[in-house]
Amino acid sequence: MHNDIGSIVLTEEQIEAACARLGKQLTEDYNGKLPLCVGILKGSVLFMTDLIKHIDTHVEIDFMDVSSYHGGTESTGEVKILKDLGTSVEDRDVIIIEDILETGTTLNSIIDLLKYRKANSIEIVTLLDKPSRRKVDIEAKYVGEKIPDDFVVGYGLDYQEKYRNLPYIGLLKEEVYMK
Repeated sequence: MHNDIGSIVLTEEQIEAACARLGKQLTEDYNGKLPLCVGILKGSVLFMTDLIKHIDTHVEIDFMDVSSYHGGTESTGEVKILKDLGTSVEDRDVIIIEDILETGTTLNSIIDLLKYRKANSIEIVTLLDKPSRRKVDIEAKYVGEKIPDDFVVGYGLDYQEKYRNLPYIGLLKEEVYMK
């Protein structure tokens, strides 16, 4: 699988440094509160696990499985909730943890749902931000790295459910997904 990677976009060390920096910011911003960290499955699992180790205040965690890719390389724009939260968000400070923010359509739908459910506040933390792909007006308050419009995999990000277990984030060779 490593041979399918054209170049490394973020090394393991860079990812760890981003997690530490973001965890410190979240600790300062949520100290004395009990935020609900909502990981968006499946891509955010590795990032969320490493990130919350660096948050030095109490947090609760839950997950949503939301899909807009359906196996391809482009978001379809059709958002499906495959697994909903098991925790009420009413009057809670919610931190959505995402692997990558691209078009924003998925996160926009999630935010609308959480607002409808009366969350007290909603913020986004994302490891990767691709602002050039944005289709809706949405920004993450906490961003690990801004990246160009390339197709990346690894550290939770996949192509056809493969490559999630790479310990780094790499640029997938075009010949792999253009077959």
